[in-house]
Amino acid sequence: MSGWQGRPGYPPSRRRGNANLIPLMVRSAYACFLLFSSRTARAVSTSSTGQNSRLIHALYAGQANRWDDYQQLFQKSFREAGLNVRLSNEYSVDPSLFHYVIYHPKGPISDFSSFKNIKAVFNLRAGVEGVVDNPTIKVPLCRMVDQNLQDGMVEYVIGHTFRHHLQTDTLWRYKNQCEWRQSEATSCLAKERTVGILGLGGLGTACADALVRLNFRVIGWTRRSKHHTGVECRSGPEGLDSVLSESDILVLLLPNTPETENIVRKESLEKCKPGVAIINAGRGDLIDDNALLEALESGKVSGATLDVFREEPLHPDHGFWRHPRLLVTPHIAAKTSPETAGPVIAENIRRCECGEPLLYMVDKESGY
Repeated sequence: MSGWQGRPGYPPSRRRGNANLIPLMVRSAYACFLLFSSRTARAVSTSSTGQNSRLIHALYAGQANRWDDYQQLFQKSFREAGLNVRLSNEYSVDPSLFHYVIYHPKGPISDFSSFKNIKAVFNLRAGVEGVVDNPTIKVPLCRMVDQNLQDGMVEYVIGHTFRHHLQTDTLWRYKNQCEWRQSEATSCLAKERTVGILGLGGLGTACADALVRLNFRVIGWTRRSKHHTGVECRSGPEGLDSVLSESDILVLLLPNTPETENIVRKESLEKCKPGVAIINAGRGDLIDDNALLEALESGKVSGATLDVFREEPLHPDHGFWRHPRLLVTPHIAAKTSPETAGPVIAENIRRCECGEPLLYMVDKESGY
């Protein structure tokens, strides 16, 4: 016998007892490992949301040419939110399979009656005209408000506000005529200019805040009374008249509803400050097209920038194309970005699964 087992005076019984302890210690350690592993697995499977173990089916009913971008980035957002969501663009399969529909008005779905088990419809645009009155939608409808969309709108409004404020179009005309005319092109400072905003929703308040930071005096109008720090808020018919009469630059960011259609028409343009500039990044139906053209011709309106129209694309024969003091932009003010829209959709799915209030839910009675 060699080693410690052969050492003189070491009791045989002690040698056998220690030898038997080794497999017992190994078994105990292995049992502890199994217990720890099972607890860890359970902890991972029940994340902070408590929802990722349940498979959720969502349908992408948006534009086909955007599927690859949305599919990749939305799945990333779902994983980061701890949600087990299977996103599909195969709307021809059993509609009762889906729990949520991610909708775009240019997508393939207009009849939701066969989607018996959906819990909500998430619109990929800020505007909900064309879907808010859809009688086949029996569940909550949410509009899109994401950071990139908001930033895009703010940059559009700020850029074109400064274009009108600095009379850039007038300077271009002088340049093309080789005329050096300082006195007629001299602009006032931003603090001496009043910008009126019709519509103080999420996008309107974001634009208002940015304009206030740039020293413009900002007045805003909403249908119902509202308070927003830094903005002189008006409401009701009298409030609308005061905003029209005081604004040097008028920005339209209202939704399209029966109450807001043709809010800028001949009667309201007559109440505007002479030489007002108009920016419409809201909805095309807010403006009476012929009334605006007449006001531009008379000089009542000094210039206009329009990003939205009653019919899009704007018909080549439309008078807007040819007017020298009107700029047409092809509905580019604010685009939904899958990078920032994904977390909004994921958060709303998480909220719905947990029974919490949804973000940006549309009031179907008011239309927005």
